[in-house]
Amino acid sequence: MWVVTLRPTHTLQFDAAASRRLAPLRVEYSHARAADVLAQADTLAAIGFGDATLNHDDPRWLRVRLQADASAPMEIWRTTGRVTHGRDGEVAWASDGNYGFAALNVDESAHDGIAGAARHAYAALAQWSRRSATPHFLRVWNYLDAINEGSGDAERYRRFCAGRAAGMDAAFTAAYPAATAIGLRDGRRVLQVYALTARVPGRTVENPRQTNAWRYPRQYGPAAPGFARAMRAPSVAPQLYISGTAAIVGHASHHPEDLAAQLEETLVNLRSLLAAAGSGTALCGASPLKIYVRHAQDLAAVRDLLRARLGEAVPLLLLEGDICRRELLLEIEGIHSG
Repeated sequence: MWVVTLRPTHTLQFDAAASRRLAPLRVEYSHARAADVLAQADTLAAIGFGDATLNHDDPRWLRVRLQADASAPMEIWRTTGRVTHGRDGEVAWASDGNYGFAALNVDESAHDGIAGAARHAYAALAQWSRRSATPHFLRVWNYLDAINEGSGDAERYRRFCAGRAAGMDAAFTAAYPAATAIGLRDGRRVLQVYALTARVPGRTVENPRQTNAWRYPRQYGPAAPGFARAMRAPSVAPQLYISGTAAIVGHASHHPEDLAAQLEETLVNLRSLLAAAGSGTALCGASPLKIYVRHAQDLAAVRDLLRARLGEAVPLLLLEGDICRRELLLEIEGIHSG
Protein backbone atom coordinates (compact mmCIF):
# COMPACT_ATOMS: atom_id res chain seq x y z
CA MET A 1 0.00 0.00 0.00
CA TRP A 2 1.21 3.49 -0.80
CA VAL A 3 1.32 6.14 1.92
CA VAL A 4 1.07 9.36 -0.05
CA THR A 5 0.06 12.86 0.94
CA LEU A 6 -0.38 15.35 -1.87
CA ARG A 7 -0.84 19.08 -1.61
CA PRO A 8 -1.50 21.56 -4.40
CA THR A 9 1.87 22.89 -5.56
CA HIS A 10 0.47 26.30 -6.34
CA THR A 11 -2.78 28.16 -6.94
CA LEU A 12 -3.58 28.69 -10.59
CA GLN A 13 -4.35 32.27 -11.46
CA PHE A 14 -7.77 32.60 -13.08
CA ASP A 15 -7.21 34.17 -16.48
CA ALA A 16 -10.34 36.27 -17.05
CA ALA A 17 -9.38 37.12 -20.63
CA ALA A 18 -8.92 33.46 -21.53
CA SER A 19 -12.13 32.49 -19.77
CA ARG A 20 -14.17 34.72 -22.05
CA ARG A 21 -13.19 32.53 -24.99
CA LEU A 22 -15.10 29.52 -23.62
CA ALA A 23 -18.86 29.21 -23.78
CA PRO A 24 -20.47 27.33 -20.88
CA LEU A 25 -20.91 23.60 -21.17
CA ARG A 26 -24.55 22.60 -21.49
CA VAL A 27 -25.67 19.65 -19.36
CA GLU A 28 -29.13 18.13 -19.59
CA TYR A 29 -31.06 15.03 -18.55
CA SER A 30 -33.03 13.47 -21.39
CA HIS A 31 -34.97 10.33 -22.31
CA ALA A 32 -33.93 10.67 -25.95
CA ARG A 33 -32.55 7.69 -27.85
CA ALA A 34 -28.78 7.37 -27.38
CA ALA A 35 -28.27 6.82 -31.11
CA ASP A 36 -30.03 10.11 -31.88
CA VAL A 37 -27.99 12.01 -29.28
CA LEU A 38 -24.71 10.58 -30.55
CA ALA A 39 -25.63 11.55 -34.11
CA GLN A 40 -25.57 15.22 -33.13
CA ALA A 41 -22.33 17.08 -33.82
CA ASP A 42 -22.37 19.07 -30.55
CA THR A 43 -22.58 16.02 -28.23
CA LEU A 44 -19.42 15.82 -26.14
CA ALA A 45 -20.59 12.91 -23.98
CA ALA A 46 -23.69 10.84 -23.27
CA ILE A 47 -23.91 8.85 -20.04
CA GLY A 48 -26.54 6.18 -19.48
CA PHE A 49 -27.46 4.64 -16.12
CA GLY A 50 -28.71 1.22 -15.07
CA ASP A 51 -28.19 -2.39 -16.13
CA ALA A 52 -30.77 -2.12 -18.90
CA THR A 53 -28.86 0.64 -20.69
CA LEU A 54 -27.49 -0.56 -24.03
CA ASN A 55 -23.83 -0.38 -24.96
CA HIS A 56 -22.60 1.69 -27.91
CA ASP A 57 -19.20 1.71 -29.60
CA ASP A 58 -19.03 5.50 -29.80
CA PRO A 59 -16.20 6.82 -27.53
CA ARG A 60 -18.56 9.53 -26.28
CA TRP A 61 -20.90 6.93 -24.78
CA LEU A 62 -20.55 5.64 -21.23
CA ARG A 63 -22.75 3.26 -19.26
CA VAL A 64 -22.74 3.51 -15.46
CA ARG A 65 -24.32 0.57 -13.62
CA LEU A 66 -26.21 2.56 -11.01
CA GLN A 67 -29.92 1.92 -10.70
CA ALA A 68 -32.45 4.77 -10.56
CA ASP A 69 -35.75 5.19 -8.77
CA ALA A 70 -37.46 5.09 -12.16
CA SER A 71 -36.39 4.91 -15.79
CA ALA A 72 -33.21 6.98 -15.59
CA PRO A 73 -32.69 9.76 -18.10
CA MET A 74 -29.45 10.05 -20.00
CA GLU A 75 -26.98 12.75 -18.99
CA ILE A 76 -25.84 14.69 -22.04
CA TRP A 77 -22.94 17.16 -22.33
CA ARG A 78 -23.18 19.60 -25.22
CA THR A 79 -20.74 22.18 -26.52
CA THR A 80 -20.99 25.03 -29.01
CA GLY A 81 -18.37 23.59 -31.37
CA ARG A 82 -18.15 20.51 -33.53
CA VAL A 83 -16.93 17.50 -31.56
CA THR A 84 -14.31 15.02 -32.70
CA HIS A 85 -13.68 11.77 -30.86
CA GLY A 86 -11.53 8.66 -30.77
CA ARG A 87 -9.51 6.32 -28.59
CA ASP A 88 -6.00 6.79 -27.25
CA GLY A 89 -4.93 3.45 -25.84
CA GLU A 90 -7.33 2.72 -22.98
CA VAL A 91 -8.78 6.24 -22.95
CA ALA A 92 -11.94 7.03 -24.89
CA TRP A 93 -12.04 10.75 -25.61
CA ALA A 94 -14.01 13.53 -27.27
CA SER A 95 -13.26 17.22 -27.73
CA ASP A 96 -14.43 20.38 -29.42
CA GLY A 97 -11.10 22.11 -28.73
CA ASN A 98 -12.47 23.94 -25.69
CA TYR A 99 -13.82 21.08 -23.59
CA GLY A 100 -12.81 17.45 -23.44
CA PHE A 101 -14.30 14.18 -22.24
CA ALA A 102 -12.07 11.25 -21.26
CA ALA A 103 -13.07 7.87 -19.84
CA LEU A 104 -11.58 4.49 -19.10
CA ASN A 105 -12.51 1.24 -17.40
CA VAL A 106 -9.75 -0.54 -15.49
CA ASP A 107 -9.97 -4.20 -14.49
CA GLU A 108 -8.74 -4.47 -10.91
CA SER A 109 -7.48 -8.02 -11.46
CA ALA A 110 -4.92 -6.73 -13.97
CA HIS A 111 -3.47 -4.24 -11.44
CA ASP A 112 -3.38 -6.13 -8.14
CA GLY A 113 -6.62 -4.68 -6.81
CA ILE A 114 -8.36 -1.33 -6.44
CA ALA A 115 -5.28 0.66 -5.36
CA GLY A 116 -3.28 -0.44 -8.39
CA ALA A 117 -6.26 0.14 -10.69
CA ALA A 118 -6.69 3.69 -9.37
CA ARG A 119 -2.99 4.45 -9.75
CA HIS A 120 -3.09 3.15 -13.31
CA ALA A 121 -6.25 5.07 -14.21
CA TYR A 122 -4.97 8.43 -13.00
CA ALA A 123 -1.54 7.96 -14.56
CA ALA A 124 -3.23 7.10 -17.88
CA LEU A 125 -5.49 10.17 -17.71
CA ALA A 126 -2.54 12.43 -16.87
CA GLN A 127 -0.58 11.03 -19.81
CA TRP A 128 -3.56 11.51 -22.14
CA SER A 129 -4.03 15.10 -20.95
CA ARG A 130 -0.48 16.05 -21.93
CA ARG A 131 -1.27 15.14 -25.53
CA SER A 132 -4.70 16.78 -25.49
CA ALA A 133 -5.82 20.24 -26.57
CA THR A 134 -7.81 20.34 -23.31
CA PRO A 135 -5.24 19.43 -20.63
CA HIS A 136 -6.87 21.03 -17.57
CA PHE A 137 -9.03 18.77 -15.38
CA LEU A 138 -12.23 20.40 -14.14
CA ARG A 139 -14.29 17.45 -12.89
CA VAL A 140 -13.69 13.71 -12.34
CA TRP A 141 -16.10 10.86 -11.53
CA ASN A 142 -15.02 7.56 -9.96
CA TYR A 143 -17.24 4.49 -9.66
CA LEU A 144 -15.98 1.32 -7.98
CA ASP A 145 -17.59 -1.83 -6.71
CA ALA A 146 -18.05 -2.43 -2.95
CA ILE A 147 -16.62 0.93 -1.90
CA ASN A 148 -17.16 0.29 1.84
CA GLU A 149 -15.83 -3.28 1.94
CA GLY A 150 -12.99 -3.87 4.40
CA SER A 151 -12.11 -2.20 7.68
CA GLY A 152 -9.62 0.47 8.66
CA ASP A 153 -6.98 1.19 6.05
CA ALA A 154 -8.03 -1.99 4.21
CA GLU A 155 -11.36 -0.43 3.26
CA ARG A 156 -11.66 -0.31 -0.50
CA TYR A 157 -12.34 3.45 -0.58
CA ARG A 158 -9.18 4.16 1.43
CA ARG A 159 -7.18 1.88 -0.86
CA PHE A 160 -8.66 3.68 -3.87
CA CYS A 161 -7.61 7.05 -2.41
CA ALA A 162 -4.06 5.76 -1.87
CA GLY A 163 -3.86 4.50 -5.44
CA ARG A 164 -5.35 7.70 -6.84
CA ALA A 165 -2.77 9.77 -4.96
CA ALA A 166 0.05 7.58 -6.26
CA GLY A 167 -1.16 8.00 -9.85
CA MET A 168 -1.69 11.75 -9.71
CA ASP A 169 0.92 14.19 -11.00
CA ALA A 170 0.90 17.93 -11.66
CA ALA A 171 -1.94 17.49 -14.17
CA PHE A 172 -4.15 17.04 -11.10
CA THR A 173 -2.27 18.36 -8.08
CA ALA A 174 -1.54 21.88 -9.35
CA ALA A 175 -5.25 22.48 -8.70
CA TYR A 176 -7.32 19.49 -7.64
CA PRO A 177 -10.45 19.00 -9.76
CA ALA A 178 -13.94 18.64 -8.37
CA ALA A 179 -14.75 14.96 -7.98
CA THR A 180 -17.16 12.21 -6.94
CA ALA A 181 -16.48 8.63 -5.76
CA ILE A 182 -19.48 6.31 -5.46
CA GLY A 183 -19.84 2.59 -4.87
CA LEU A 184 -21.35 0.25 -7.44
CA ARG A 185 -22.90 -3.09 -6.55
CA ASP A 186 -22.23 -5.08 -9.69
CA GLY A 187 -19.48 -7.39 -8.40
CA ARG A 188 -17.39 -6.75 -11.53
CA ARG A 189 -14.37 -5.16 -9.81
CA VAL A 190 -13.88 -2.74 -12.70
CA LEU A 191 -12.94 0.82 -11.78
CA GLN A 192 -14.70 3.37 -13.97
CA VAL A 193 -13.21 6.87 -14.20
CA TYR A 194 -14.26 9.71 -16.46
CA ALA A 195 -13.39 13.38 -16.59
CA LEU A 196 -14.31 16.76 -17.96
CA THR A 197 -11.34 18.84 -19.11
CA ALA A 198 -10.84 22.26 -20.67
CA ARG A 199 -8.41 24.23 -22.81
CA VAL A 200 -7.80 26.72 -19.98
CA PRO A 201 -7.87 26.06 -16.21
CA GLY A 202 -10.78 26.70 -13.92
CA ARG A 203 -10.56 27.98 -10.36
CA THR A 204 -10.98 25.74 -7.33
CA VAL A 205 -13.56 26.62 -4.69
CA GLU A 206 -13.55 25.30 -1.13
CA ASN A 207 -16.42 25.20 1.34
CA PRO A 208 -15.70 27.22 4.52
CA ARG A 209 -17.97 24.82 6.47
CA GLN A 210 -15.81 21.83 5.54
CA THR A 211 -12.17 20.89 5.89
CA ASN A 212 -10.48 20.81 2.49
CA ALA A 213 -10.62 17.14 1.49
CA TRP A 214 -6.91 17.04 0.68
CA ARG A 215 -6.23 18.18 4.27
CA TYR A 216 -8.22 15.43 5.99
CA PRO A 217 -6.47 14.04 9.09
CA ARG A 218 -4.84 10.60 9.13
CA GLN A 219 -7.91 8.98 10.73
CA TYR A 220 -9.52 8.85 7.27
CA GLY A 221 -6.75 6.85 5.67
CA PRO A 222 -3.09 6.94 4.56
CA ALA A 223 -3.84 9.30 1.67
CA ALA A 224 -6.31 12.17 1.89
CA PRO A 225 -8.94 12.38 -0.88
CA GLY A 226 -7.48 14.41 -3.75
CA PHE A 227 -10.29 16.71 -4.84
CA ALA A 228 -11.63 20.24 -4.45
CA ARG A 229 -15.14 20.92 -3.16
CA ALA A 230 -16.00 22.66 -6.44
CA MET A 231 -14.47 24.09 -9.59
CA ARG A 232 -15.39 27.43 -11.11
CA ALA A 233 -15.56 26.81 -14.85
CA PRO A 234 -13.39 28.83 -17.26
CA SER A 235 -16.48 30.14 -19.03
CA VAL A 236 -17.81 33.55 -19.94
CA ALA A 237 -21.03 32.91 -18.00
CA PRO A 238 -20.72 31.74 -14.37
CA GLN A 239 -20.76 27.97 -14.01
CA LEU A 240 -19.80 25.88 -10.99
CA TYR A 241 -18.96 22.16 -11.02
CA ILE A 242 -19.91 20.84 -7.57
CA SER A 243 -18.22 17.78 -6.09
CA GLY A 244 -20.07 15.05 -4.29
CA THR A 245 -21.40 16.83 -1.19
CA ALA A 246 -22.77 15.16 1.94
CA ALA A 247 -23.58 15.83 5.60
CA ILE A 248 -20.00 16.57 6.63
CA VAL A 249 -19.07 19.62 8.71
CA GLY A 250 -15.38 20.18 9.24
CA HIS A 251 -14.23 16.63 8.53
CA ALA A 252 -16.86 14.82 10.62
CA SER A 253 -20.05 13.15 9.42
CA HIS A 254 -23.24 14.46 11.00
CA HIS A 255 -26.73 13.02 11.70
CA PRO A 256 -26.08 9.26 11.45
CA GLU A 257 -29.19 7.29 10.46
CA ASP A 258 -31.26 10.48 10.01
CA LEU A 259 -32.05 10.83 6.32
CA ALA A 260 -33.92 14.14 6.50
CA ALA A 261 -31.27 15.79 8.69
CA GLN A 262 -28.46 14.58 6.41
CA LEU A 263 -30.27 16.00 3.40
CA GLU A 264 -30.77 19.35 5.11
CA GLU A 265 -27.08 19.51 6.15
CA THR A 266 -26.08 18.70 2.59
CA LEU A 267 -28.25 21.51 1.23
CA VAL A 268 -26.64 23.91 3.73
CA ASN A 269 -23.23 22.83 2.37
CA LEU A 270 -24.39 23.41 -1.19
CA ARG A 271 -25.56 26.91 -0.34
CA SER A 272 -22.24 27.57 1.38
CA LEU A 273 -20.38 26.48 -1.75
CA LEU A 274 -22.46 28.76 -3.97
CA ALA A 275 -21.69 31.67 -1.65
CA ALA A 276 -17.97 30.84 -1.61
CA ALA A 277 -17.99 30.78 -5.41
CA GLY A 278 -19.65 34.18 -5.55
CA SER A 279 -22.81 32.83 -7.13
CA GLY A 280 -25.66 35.31 -6.98
CA THR A 281 -28.41 32.81 -7.70
CA ALA A 282 -29.92 29.87 -5.85
CA LEU A 283 -30.23 26.36 -7.27
CA CYS A 284 -32.60 26.58 -10.22
CA GLY A 285 -33.54 25.10 -13.58
CA ALA A 286 -29.95 25.66 -14.70
CA SER A 287 -28.67 23.49 -11.81
CA PRO A 288 -28.97 19.79 -12.74
CA LEU A 289 -28.32 17.72 -9.62
CA LYS A 290 -27.36 14.08 -9.33
CA ILE A 291 -28.30 12.50 -6.01
CA TYR A 292 -26.80 9.22 -4.83
CA VAL A 293 -28.89 7.40 -2.21
CA ARG A 294 -27.61 4.42 -0.24
CA HIS A 295 -30.91 2.59 0.31
CA ALA A 296 -33.39 1.96 -2.50
CA GLN A 297 -36.31 2.40 -0.13
CA ASP A 298 -35.20 6.02 0.51
CA LEU A 299 -35.19 7.14 -3.13
CA ALA A 300 -38.79 8.33 -3.23
CA ALA A 301 -38.50 10.10 0.13
CA VAL A 302 -35.36 11.94 -0.97
CA ARG A 303 -37.04 13.05 -4.17
CA ASP A 304 -40.07 14.32 -2.24
CA LEU A 305 -37.89 16.17 0.27
CA LEU A 306 -35.84 17.80 -2.47
CA ARG A 307 -38.94 18.89 -4.37
CA ALA A 308 -40.33 20.43 -1.18
CA ARG A 309 -37.05 22.28 -0.53
CA LEU A 310 -36.01 23.23 -4.09
CA GLY A 311 -39.25 23.34 -6.08
CA GLU A 312 -40.06 21.65 -9.35
CA ALA A 313 -37.64 23.51 -11.62
CA VAL A 314 -34.35 21.93 -10.52
CA PRO A 315 -33.53 18.89 -12.71
CA LEU A 316 -32.95 15.82 -10.51
CA LEU A 317 -31.40 12.44 -11.26
CA LEU A 318 -31.61 10.00 -8.32
CA LEU A 319 -29.41 6.92 -8.32
CA GLU A 320 -28.91 4.08 -5.84
CA GLY A 321 -25.26 3.84 -4.79
CA ASP A 322 -22.98 3.51 -1.80
CA ILE A 323 -21.44 6.65 -0.30
CA CYS A 324 -17.74 6.70 0.62
CA ARG A 325 -18.52 6.68 4.37
CA ARG A 326 -20.75 3.94 5.77
CA GLU A 327 -22.73 6.34 7.99
CA LEU A 328 -23.69 8.64 5.11
CA LEU A 329 -27.04 7.95 3.48
CA LEU A 330 -26.86 10.32 0.50
CA GLU A 331 -24.60 12.59 -1.52
CA ILE A 332 -25.38 15.34 -4.02
CA GLU A 333 -23.34 16.68 -6.91
CA GLY A 334 -24.25 19.10 -9.65
CA ILE A 335 -23.48 21.82 -12.13
CA HIS A 336 -24.81 25.26 -11.29
CA SER A 337 -25.10 28.03 -13.86
CA GLY A 338 -25.84 31.48 -12.59
